[in-house]
Amino acid sequence: MFSNKPLRPSQNTWIDNENLFTKEAIVKSFELCDLPVRVAKFVARKHWIIAGADDMQIRVFNYNTLDRIYMFEAHCDYIRCVAVHPTQPFILTSSDDMLIKLWDWDRKWMCCQVFEGHTHYVMQIVFNPKDNNQFASASLDRTIKVWQLGSKTPNFTLEGHEKGVNCIDYYNGGDKPYLISGADDQLVKIWDYQNKTCVQTLEGHVQNVTCVCFHPELPVILTGSEDGTVRVWHSNTYRLKNTLHYGMERVWCLSGQPGSNNVALGYDEGSIIIKLGQEEPAMSMDSGGKIMLARHSEVQQANLKVLGETEIQDGEKLPLGVKDMGSCEIYPQTIQHSPNGRFVVVCGDGEYIIYTAMVLRNKSFGSAQEFVWAHDSSQYATREGNSVVKIFKNFKEKKTFKPDFGADGIFGGFLLGVNSNTGLAFYDWESSHLIRRVEILPKHIFWSDSGELLCIATEESFFVLRYLTERVSAAQESKEMLPEDGIEDAFEVLGEVQEVVKTGLWVGDCFIYTNSINRLNYYVGGEIITIAHLDRTMYLLGYIPKNNRLYLGDKELNITSYSLLLSVLEYETAVMRKDFSTADSVLPTIPMEQRARVAHFLEKQGFRQQALAVSTDPEHKFELALQLGELRTAHELALEATCGGSKETSLLPLLSF
Repeated sequence: MFSNKPLRPSQNTWIDNENLFTKEAIVKSFELCDLPVRVAKFVARKHWIIAGADDMQIRVFNYNTLDRIYMFEAHCDYIRCVAVHPTQPFILTSSDDMLIKLWDWDRKWMCCQVFEGHTHYVMQIVFNPKDNNQFASASLDRTIKVWQLGSKTPNFTLEGHEKGVNCIDYYNGGDKPYLISGADDQLVKIWDYQNKTCVQTLEGHVQNVTCVCFHPELPVILTGSEDGTVRVWHSNTYRLKNTLHYGMERVWCLSGQPGSNNVALGYDEGSIIIKLGQEEPAMSMDSGGKIMLARHSEVQQANLKVLGETEIQDGEKLPLGVKDMGSCEIYPQTIQHSPNGRFVVVCGDGEYIIYTAMVLRNKSFGSAQEFVWAHDSSQYATREGNSVVKIFKNFKEKKTFKPDFGADGIFGGFLLGVNSNTGLAFYDWESSHLIRRVEILPKHIFWSDSGELLCIATEESFFVLRYLTERVSAAQESKEMLPEDGIEDAFEVLGEVQEVVKTGLWVGDCFIYTNSINRLNYYVGGEIITIAHLDRTMYLLGYIPKNNRLYLGDKELNITSYSLLLSVLEYETAVMRKDFSTADSVLPTIPMEQRARVAHFLEKQGFRQQALAVSTDPEHKFELALQLGELRTAHELALEATCGGSKETSLLPLLSF
């Protein structure tokens, strides 16, 4: 009896795995029947699970209480699929009896309609998300049929597969009337159901295709097969992007989670949840506060200037309106302004397009695994493969070279950074000569605006270095043969911090960054100062000096802001440069409530005399006076504290020595 049935996954236990993403554990489990269960669907609005099994029964359970709500015999052969209507109290069921049936749960699960027409097992049924009265069915009779609720005969039939069709899915986007199918001929086909034509055939699987899916958020198609692989295809170009093989035997089902990059995969030997794409949003901000962002393939712009005099609370979502700029020819994985803000580059799918930032006019384009800007905006570099780097100037290719150590990654800024498995090499943009090679494997590199300071962030820590341009120029002018690793004195290491940098930027000599535990910090002079504890992962966009505010974005493309006084950063920068005349001129602009913090910074840098002059905290001033041996000042502070009747009355006995 069973030998002529196509092998499909089966189990007799159903699991509520809605918390699997966080707990990675079985939350609920209950026995259904002694025969294989081939399908189950959540109905969230009713708190139900609807399951179909090989005993031909449909069972309805409350997934909170696990009580059985209803049970009835739906077909006279194995039940293959259940589809839940998005809004109406309907479900569709399909079976090996070659029938599709419509059931109404508000009418005591009455069978309202039977759809006849297939001549073999009906493997899957799917409602059209753009027309909920329409659905499609896939059958081992090699056809896909499109039906209308209320009509006994199909609207039309799609033919093209040479063997039985196992799976189908509708495209959710608004721009294409597409349907995808997978079959035992090992092929995947994309259909235009308006024109009733096959627009593309995807080849690559070597056994039956068992499941297909248009990802609800990303421009990818996912296909699974009995060959044990899941293939990821670009939904616009239909190019194969990746092949996933987890060694868990045959693939039977896959599903993308709406609003997320998560995908669930079901195999003979278990299930896996993977995350496609990247978490970091495609967003960029120029120095004037114009923000470019991508929602799928649509590029939008927001402008901080529209906030005007609106009072902004730290950490709150900014009420920014967005303006549609147009659709991008490639799916944006990253967006990056040029340093001068005049251009913006969109990268994705191994390609890049440079647009003018004002009106999104195409300026240049090309193929690249990576794209980076030089500090002056007139130059940029691209990486092709793991060995070739191209440098462009004024949108024309200037030089192509193969770095001696390989090119696994590139970094922009005042020097061109090229990463390999043996370390990081810096090259001069103009000559492409090696400046210095260091044995560090970076994740990110951040240059200060002056080009004097840089941060190299690795998997475990970050290094702050000073770039010594005079020594580099002297070494280059000497015409002497440079060592294999370049100019030894090109950089001076100022410090290493055991923190993981997620995103960062420089303001003066202060390095501002978000770390792996969602803190917003800045580093200056060896000291780390926490600006805020973030309640979610956020990404630095930029700093607007006249607003005294930092701006960050999250993966939902929300923009938030935190106050950070430019006067404090300028003062600390001047101190680091030992430019006390500038520091003294900036000091009056620092609010009194910030002076104590500035004084502690001065003390840590060894400038106790200046800290004593700046501090507004009597106890701190008293300690500084003692350290400096200024006993008269200390005595006066103690007397003031005593006469004022404050808690610092304990300062006076300390002078009895």
